[in-house]
Amino acid sequence: MIFSPFAVVVFVVLLVGLIVLFALLQIGIMTIAFEKIGLGPGQVFAFLLSSLLGSHVNIPVRRIPGELGRQPAFVNVFGITYRIPAPRFPGTVIAVNVGGALVPMVLSLYLLVRWQLLFEPLLGTALIAFVTHGLARPVPGVGIALPLFVPPLLSALVAVLIASDDHAPAVAYIAGSMGTLIGADLLHISDIKKLHAPVASIGGAGTFDGIFLAGIMAVLLA
Repeated sequence: MIFSPFAVVVFVVLLVGLIVLFALLQIGIMTIAFEKIGLGPGQVFAFLLSSLLGSHVNIPVRRIPGELGRQPAFVNVFGITYRIPAPRFPGTVIAVNVGGALVPMVLSLYLLVRWQLLFEPLLGTALIAFVTHGLARPVPGVGIALPLFVPPLLSALVAVLIASDDHAPAVAYIAGSMGTLIGADLLHISDIKKLHAPVASIGGAGTFDGIFLAGIMAVLLA
């Protein structure tokens, strides 16, 4: 299934930001920062771009029976407008978002192996998951939404406190992305039936913003 988890304006702003970021990389301003998390400038740009584009792609994994209710076309949560996909059949489809779940998981595993990390990312992920679970809000028709800047800022702070300077950027990314995914989405999986949403996207909707920004924060933290 393909649909945008946020308004077109937000997508354009993020895309323009990536283009500016890539331009900075090419002139060497942030090359050293990217190297500190084990990726080259081109690889980081490719990852962030795949996250942004992949946010539109959701892989259905399960269907929960229910009634076909009427939902508004757009819902505003935490100051961000989200588009609700039109329901095509009764019930809710549980899907996995490519950009907000699969891509961050792959990069997190790579960073764990690349830096041979275990304790710091696990502790950071647990802390972020605890906080985001409390902040996340089930939104009828949309899914689970989360304040935009909390996960990246909190993950940066946690990484600075628990990890060494060399490992802090990688820990920030893993804790921010996986902690948000676990705390906001997976630990709220029992609330899906109450949402009456046509699609419940794990790693999509309002949680994608936090996961995407957590990746950029890891780069800035370096």
